[in-house]
Amino acid sequence: MENFIVSARKYRPATFKQVVGQDSITATLQNAIRNNQVAQAFLFTGPRGVGKTTCARILAKTINCENLTDTLEPCNQCESCIAFNNNASFNIHELDAASNNSVEDIRTLVDQVRIPPQVGKYKVYIIDEVHMLSQAAFNAFLKTLEEPPAYAKFILATTEKHKILPTILSRCQIFDFKRISVEDIASHLAYVAENEGVSAEVEALHIIAQKADGALRDALSTFDQIVSYSGKELTYKQVIENLNILDYEYYFRVTDAMLAGDISQLLLIFNQIIENGFDGQDFITGLNEHFRNLLVIKDPATLELLLAGPSLKERYNKQAASCSAEMLMEAMKICNKYDLDYKTSNNKRLHVEIALMQLSLLMPAPVESGTRTIQTPSQPAMAKEKPVQYAEKKPEAKPPQTTSDQAAKTTESKPQQVSTKTPVTKPADPTKAKVRHISIKDSLEALKRKDNPKEEKEEEVITTAFDQQELLDVWHSFVESYKSKSPSFAAAIGKYEPVLKDNFTIEYKVDNIIIAQDVLNVTALLEFLKKELKNNQIRLKHILPGKTDKKTAYTDRERFEEMAKKYPGIIKLKDQLNLELEF
Repeated sequence: MENFIVSARKYRPATFKQVVGQDSITATLQNAIRNNQVAQAFLFTGPRGVGKTTCARILAKTINCENLTDTLEPCNQCESCIAFNNNASFNIHELDAASNNSVEDIRTLVDQVRIPPQVGKYKVYIIDEVHMLSQAAFNAFLKTLEEPPAYAKFILATTEKHKILPTILSRCQIFDFKRISVEDIASHLAYVAENEGVSAEVEALHIIAQKADGALRDALSTFDQIVSYSGKELTYKQVIENLNILDYEYYFRVTDAMLAGDISQLLLIFNQIIENGFDGQDFITGLNEHFRNLLVIKDPATLELLLAGPSLKERYNKQAASCSAEMLMEAMKICNKYDLDYKTSNNKRLHVEIALMQLSLLMPAPVESGTRTIQTPSQPAMAKEKPVQYAEKKPEAKPPQTTSDQAAKTTESKPQQVSTKTPVTKPADPTKAKVRHISIKDSLEALKRKDNPKEEKEEEVITTAFDQQELLDVWHSFVESYKSKSPSFAAAIGKYEPVLKDNFTIEYKVDNIIIAQDVLNVTALLEFLKKELKNNQIRLKHILPGKTDKKTAYTDRERFEEMAKKYPGIIKLKDQLNLELEF
C-alpha cells in the first residue's frame, strides 16, 4: 500500500514562484539575493499556515545553490540542491524552539556556528516558534545573532512577534506575512484538485477557502478531509455537510421572508435551522454577514470586498436590488444587538425569534383609513378577506352611555373627576364584533406604534381625591403583597408611614438612597398606588432621615465623669488603687 502524503506537504512550494499570496516578500528576498545584500538575520512573522517556514527553507536552498537560474530560482541539480531535496543537507539546520528552548540548547547551537560549511556558501539556521525561547536562551543568543560569522545566516519564524525581546528584533530584518486571500486560496485549491483528478465546484472551493481564515495549510488539510468523505466529486453540499456550515440558502430565504413581512415563514425557517443542529448565535452572526454582503454589493466600489463565487455574487446582486441601504443598516444593528446579548439570554431560541420578528417590521405594512389590512406578498389570498377592525370606530358609531340627566348629576357631584380624554368606545353588540385574523404581526405593529412618540396618544388624566387613611390602607396592602417578590424593599418602605402632601404628592421615608433609587420596585409601587387610588397624578417623593445631633467634644475630665456615670465601678477602682487624676 502506497504511503499517503497530505496535500500540505505534497504541494509545498519549492521555489519563490510557487509561494501563494506573499508576492511582496518573495520579490524582496529575490532582489536581496540578486544584489548580494542578504542580511545576517531574518524574522518571519505572521499567522499560521501562510508560508513562513516554507519561505525560510526556499531562501536557505537558494542562497546555497551553485547555479542559480535567470529568475533567481535554485537549479535542483547541484550538490547542495540535491542534498536539500533529499533532506540530507549539512548546511541547513532547523531547530524547534518550542521543545528546545533552554539556554543549553542555544549554547549547543552557538558551538555549531563556529564550524564553517563543507559544501556551499552558507550555514543557515532556521529557528521555528522562536518566541518560545526562555529569557536566558534569548540572552545567550544575542551576541551571536549580532556578530555572526560571514557564512552564518539566521532565519527566525514566529506567530507571536510581541513576545520577542526588542533586542532580538533590532538585530533582524522583519518580514510580516499576511493572511492569504480567499481568491488565492481557492485558485490554489483548484490547481491541487486538477492535479489530483478531483472534480470540484467553484462554490465548494470558496467555502473551504473562507473556512481556512487565510491559512493555506488549513485549507489543504480541509480539502483532504472532504475528498476522503466525498471521493472524486467535490460539491458545495458535501462541503457544508462535512464542515457543519449553515447553507447560505437559508439566509436568502430569511431575507425574502423579511422583505415580505412574513413572520410565520421566518419562524419556520429558524425552526428548520435548529432541528438541523445549528446554534442560534451562529445563525444570527451569519445573517448579519449576509446583510453586510447585500450592502457591499450595492456599490461597485466595494464589490471586491464580497468573498464569494460568480454565481453567488449574482444572487446577492439580485436580492440587493430589493433592499434599501437604510433597511440593511437597521437590520445589521438589530442582528448585532441580539448577537451581543445572546449569551446572557436564558431562552436563547426565543431571543433569536424576537430578533426575526423585529426584522420583519423593517418593511412598512399597508395602512387603510380606520383599518389595518394584513397583507404580505407571500400570502396574496389574505388581501381579499375582510380587514381586521381595531377598537377605533367611525364617528357615527356611538357607544352606550347614561342619560343626560344622570350625566348632569354625575358632573355636579364629582367635578374633580372629569377626564380630559375621549372615552374608549366599545361595540354595542359584542357578538357582532368579530376579528377574522389575529397574528403576531398585528401585535408587533401595535407595539411599534406605541413606541413611536409621534403616534402615542396623551394619557388620560384621572384625579380622584383620597385622604391619608386611604393612602395608608393601600400602602400597607402593597407592602404585604410585595413581601414575596422583594422582601427587602417591602420591609424598607413599610418601616415608615407615608404622608400625603399637596397636589397628590406622597412623601415616604427610607433609610438609604439605594432603596429610593431602586427604579424597578419604586415604579411598581407608583403604578399600584395609581391603580388602587384611581389617580394617575400621584407623585412619589422620598426623604432620608435627618442627621443625628453632633456629639459634644468632651475634655479629659468630662470624658472621665461621663464614663463614671455609666460605669460607677471606675470611681471605686480609683480609690482602691490610690490613683490621682491629672487633667
